[in-house]
Amino acid sequence: AELARRLCHRHNGIGADGLILFEPWPSGATMDLLNADGSASELSGNGLRCLAALVARTQSLTPGTSIVVETGAGTKQLELIARDGERYTFQAAMGTPENLRQTDIEVAGESIRASVLRMGNPQCIVLGPLPAIERFHRIGPLLSTHAMFPAGTNVEFAHVESPDRVRILIWERGVGPTTSSGTGSSASAVAAAAHGGAARSVDVVAPGGTQRVEWRDDGVYLTGWAEIIMEGQWIVF
Repeated sequence: AELARRLCHRHNGIGADGLILFEPWPSGATMDLLNADGSASELSGNGLRCLAALVARTQSLTPGTSIVVETGAGTKQLELIARDGERYTFQAAMGTPENLRQTDIEVAGESIRASVLRMGNPQCIVLGPLPAIERFHRIGPLLSTHAMFPAGTNVEFAHVESPDRVRILIWERGVGPTTSSGTGSSASAVAAAAHGGAARSVDVVAPGGTQRVEWRDDGVYLTGWAEIIMEGQWIVF
């Protein structure tokens, strides 16, 4: 946990939303994830792709190959769709959303209607127009640490712009505001389809980019890319 906090520090470390510890095997790996604050997390959709990109690169895998990763949320399979230099595009089978429901949550003296579910990890989705930045920074952490969620939760504010397009802002558990989330995009798409009138196949647009989410009968499929940008050594003092 201490190493994760040091590595992920925005000013004195490398800067990251989390630390992944892994053990590779042929066309796959194990994955243990720590958030930027050192807390453990079951799954990261973006982190899953990042690890898969590293496996694909070190094992010289080609498009069409499947990569299997063992996570705290079970076994996840990704298909390598394309490679462009150090950028790898995957479609990841994220599993079936669990315990999807709508509920009213009391925060800051108001009642907020939210869609709550598990997408390998806990998710809280607030559908409607995206909040102003001051409200986002006020409500996001209150929802993320609300007593309804004993282990905390990821929070997304999601606006259905059209049946096939959802725009989100993300307050990530153990991190705070962040620009992208694979599980958050997946959960937002599910909530938007179930409770917001969106289609079951949508582009989810976050500040850091767009991912494609398909909610099929056998689960949620997430398509996006990961790019390897650095290799190095961390010297522990």
